[in-house]
Amino acid sequence: MALMWVVCSALMLAGVERVAGTAEVMSHVTAHFGKALEQCREESQLSPEILEEFQHFWREDFEVVHRELGCAIICMSNKFSLLQDDARMHHENMHDYVKGFPQGDVLSAKMVELIHNCEKQFDDMTDECERVVKVAACFKVD
Repeated sequence: MALMWVVCSALMLAGVERVAGTAEVMSHVTAHFGKALEQCREESQLSPEILEEFQHFWREDFEVVHRELGCAIICMSNKFSLLQDDARMHHENMHDYVKGFPQGDVLSAKMVELIHNCEKQFDDMTDECERVVKVAACFKVD
């Protein structure tokens, strides 16, 4: 989400608050979501190397490419009922999940929109883990 600089300092301050709120919400969502990682490590067959890499998901140089990451994301998402049976996002549950964090309403709609748009790009993929890792990579970039 780009912050447009405007001449009016009041608008600029409001924009800075919104970006700070978005970063705070993403921090809460990521930390909470990550708690399920250890539970899903074995189920999704994450090697110790990929598990270590996954800890750096939001780093700019981290590439979301390993199929096992998609399997882990599916497992983690299922712990919070964020996916439907077809391993696609459950829109209402995702909205509720993000809104459950302080200032979550700031990010909820945009996050669901971004994930949904990424899902549409890879909708024809039949391997759920491979599809989810592609969606995650797309979401990370967006």
